[in-house]
Amino acid sequence: MMEGENKRPPEAKNKNSLGQRTRNICVDTAVYIILAFFGILWVLPILYLVYTAFRVTPDTGIINTLFPENLQLGFGNFEKLFQKTDFGIWFWNTLKVAACSCALTTLFTLMTAYALSRMRFKMRKPLMNVMLVLGMFPGFMSMIAVYFILKAMGMLNSHLALILVYSGGAAMGYYIAKGFFDTIPRSLEEAAILDGASQWTVFWRVILPLSKPIVVYTVLTSFIGPWGDFIFVNVIINNTTPEKFTLALGLYRLINSDNGAFNTWFTTFCAGASIVGLLIGGLFIFMQKYYVEGVTSGAVKD
Repeated sequence: MMEGENKRPPEAKNKNSLGQRTRNICVDTAVYIILAFFGILWVLPILYLVYTAFRVTPDTGIINTLFPENLQLGFGNFEKLFQKTDFGIWFWNTLKVAACSCALTTLFTLMTAYALSRMRFKMRKPLMNVMLVLGMFPGFMSMIAVYFILKAMGMLNSHLALILVYSGGAAMGYYIAKGFFDTIPRSLEEAAILDGASQWTVFWRVILPLSKPIVVYTVLTSFIGPWGDFIFVNVIINNTTPEKFTLALGLYRLINSDNGAFNTWFTTFCAGASIVGLLIGGLFIFMQKYYVEGVTSGAVKD
């Protein structure tokens, strides 16, 4: 059998090799075409949002045609956003809530992940499994219970309530940070303990300085949440005072204030959404290296 294969003429081998290369080129081309198609579908809404934000519509804000004959672009929608709405107040409220919840969420997540990674105690495995399962359920399932708890405590219509809600379940997302801490050699921790350091000192002085990627990942994911959340803020901040609104709630109320608000404020809404998208996109681009490193380094098993 082997002798028959060795006696195959070179022309047959060349034809097989050429046919294999042709098939590979066809498969690669088809894959690239499919990926390009889905990439265009993903980019189109973003381009339409930015295009609408800069489009000048003197009569009404609604877009009736995608490519009008007389296309005019300008910064009028952004001027209207800052001059005729409370966008600056909404932005400050969201920034304040995002920064506070980010600090608490990062602290809770890293401390929980470190404890589960380094310490061995009774019921550790069942606790990890329960937390992992509970973390899989979406947060809005607890919306009704959270509302009545906050109402009983007199904390509705406050930014403090939003901060507590956003950071309250932070420990459920421990598994990526725990996977990262598992990759840090225990010999560093043991050497510090032999020198008289406590677990708290080891955590702050030894582990955290070596955990920059996972810290950046946790900060980014926890900071972005309040900027796009609408469900909880719409439940907790349920009054009509614009000074309490965050960006998501303020922009929603802007185009739903009355029957004609959508037509009047649609392009202004797109201008506000473009600013938020630029902020979040800029953060991801600036921190992309550490974000990817934190995700990949934390993807290990216990």
